Amino acid sequence: QVQLVESGGGLVQPGGSLRLSCAASGSIFSIYAMGWYRQAPGKQRELVATITSAGDAHYADSVKGRFTISGDNAKHTVILQMNSLKPEDTAVYYCNADHVTNADVYGVEYWGKGTLVTVSS
Repeated sequence: QVQLVESGGGLVQPGGSLRLSCAASGSIFSIYAMGWYRQAPGKQRELVATITSAGDAHYADSVKGRFTISGDNAKHTVILQMNSLKPEDTAVYYCNADHVTNADVYGVEYWGKGTLVTVSS
């Protein structure tokens, strides 16, 4: 069974940094892309950043220049380095793995349970 496990959330002051990590497990053959989405209270879930297995990264305009996404295809991990954090970055951050293939599934999307990031003084 494929699982995504996130870590690295927490409380940080405005202007600070946090690093989120996500690892996918489950005898995975391949993942097309991994990424991070977030959902603030009362708002819809939105894309933060994604990266394909080829290394192509995409960012939401609101985080460009502040967040950096990186991935390790062999380990099926993705990291989101968040710098210059703002109060409006406060949200639950969800790891996403798109088009996952193993011996049991082909092209399935998976989500982690989420990790809370709070930016406040």
